[in-house]
Amino acid sequence: MAEFEEITGRVLTARRRRAGLTQEALAEVCELHATYVSQLERGPKSPTLRVLFRLAEAMDTTPSSLLRSIERERSRR
Repeated sequence: MAEFEEITGRVLTARRRRAGLTQEALAEVCELHATYVSQLERGPKSPTLRVLFRLAEAMDTTPSSLLRSIERERSRR
């Protein structure tokens, strides 16, 4: 698994949990399949920009905030 996908998955998982959502609830709000959300969080898949915007909105944050978190995680490595 690529480093970017792994870090993105960790950030998405943390933000989803902070928002008090299950993977299924997040998927429903974003009109995505729960399996896809699971793949995003585990790292086999990367979100498109459109999906990143949907996820951010559902978790009451901004896409730029998610990306900053990913950048910070990446710089720690």
